[in-house]
Amino acid sequence: MSNAPVSNGRRRFLTATTSVVGGLGAVAVAVPFIKSWNPSAKAKAAGAPVEVDISKLEEGQMVRVEWRGKPVWVVRRSQAILNELGQLDSQLRDPASGEAQQPEYAQNKYRSVKPEIFLAVGICTHLGCSPTYLPDSFSEQVQGVSSGFFCPCHGSKFDMAGRVFQGVPAPLNLVVPPHMFLSDTKVLVGKDEGDA
Repeated sequence: MSNAPVSNGRRRFLTATTSVVGGLGAVAVAVPFIKSWNPSAKAKAAGAPVEVDISKLEEGQMVRVEWRGKPVWVVRRSQAILNELGQLDSQLRDPASGEAQQPEYAQNKYRSVKPEIFLAVGICTHLGCSPTYLPDSFSEQVQGVSSGFFCPCHGSKFDMAGRVFQGVPAPLNLVVPPHMFLSDTKVLVGKDEGDA
């Protein structure tokens, strides 16, 4: 055994250095662990609102965007189509969109915030197929109705407000996603005034 004097300064230095290195190690382990609790960038993007430019959307034209992994249709309707919507109530299952899955602003004959712009999730409410937009040949499906959506899987039919016709397998109108107009030429899908 040595009789050398104990160096308290050296002991404090080694203790402090060990504590700092240990603390850095704990942080290095904790940061990735805590980050793993947050959703990934891909998951955040999948549920994020989608901005749609409708400035070049012409009457009768439809654009498709993806929101939460689902197709969303944006259609500019003509005045003739809007006039036709008021004449179909007797043929529809839920003409006033009273079912609970509809936002308040979809509970009218247009099922939209602005009558000329219609938004809907492009998935049939029967078994999840994607209906086909028939802007000029829907009268082959429903006599006297010029435009609409036809689901080729099981024959469900929807008018230009996404309202389901009677006598088809689909039980509900097409879903209107939450949305809001940022301007006359921009619509935000996935967020509405109530979320703002």
